Amino acid sequence: MDAPAKIDDVVAAKIPDGVYAETVLSVEHYTDRLFRFRMTRPAGFRFRSGEFAMIGLMVGDKPVYRAYSIASPSWDEELEFFSIKVPEGPLTSHLQAIQPGDKVLMRKKPTGTLVLDALTPGKRLYMFSTGTGIAPFASLIRDPDTYEMFEEVILTHTCREVAELKYGFDLMEEIRNHEFLSEIVGDKLKHYPTVTREPYPYQGRITDLMESGKLFTDLGVPPLDPAVDRGMICGSTAMLKDTKAFLEKSGLTEGANSKPAEFVIERAFVG
Repeated sequence: MDAPAKIDDVVAAKIPDGVYAETVLSVEHYTDRLFRFRMTRPAGFRFRSGEFAMIGLMVGDKPVYRAYSIASPSWDEELEFFSIKVPEGPLTSHLQAIQPGDKVLMRKKPTGTLVLDALTPGKRLYMFSTGTGIAPFASLIRDPDTYEMFEEVILTHTCREVAELKYGFDLMEEIRNHEFLSEIVGDKLKHYPTVTREPYPYQGRITDLMESGKLFTDLGVPPLDPAVDRGMICGSTAMLKDTKAFLEKSGLTEGANSKPAEFVIERAFVG
């Protein structure tokens, strides 16, 4: 009588070509809406910091995939992802229950526009994010190449509630305590967290704070200047639209991998 197949064998037998099956290493739940997890990185997997991958799970007999920014930098030996929990979501309703040792699927080709290659050289880089839109920037602020290209890096992170900002603060702490990143980053990185639905020292939508000039006053920097400032945007549909409009009004031009310019947007997650 044949021995029963292991779970991993069952999963592996159904995985299509061109897909990795990686092992979950750790899971951290921040709130009832947000969590991050780390998993093994395939030996042959290469990506540029800021890119996203299609990750998924076997749900029944079929794989279900969604686009997820890779939150770890390109040099990291592990892969990190920061996710929202959607109770009825085809993938996240299952993904939020993963445990260390579980398998996560990942397609082999990463892509995305939030990469340094899509920007022309400048002095100051703004990373505008809302919610889990901070994920690609979690990759880029931990990449030494970012600080070779820019003298100053400003990460803005807007959430509804204070508790949802914690991932960003954890990233700052990790960089400060990192053996080599702390020296490379130095005082080049500024973190500007804002909240829209609770009292907080920095309160309001990031576009309102730009329009009023408070963002620039708080940071002690001049208003946006296309000669020196560059931008990356990742967040909700409304935030993308409004931030893009403000940057264009300030004289910045949208770029892409094929045509670098002053700012870029990630549209893969907007639906």
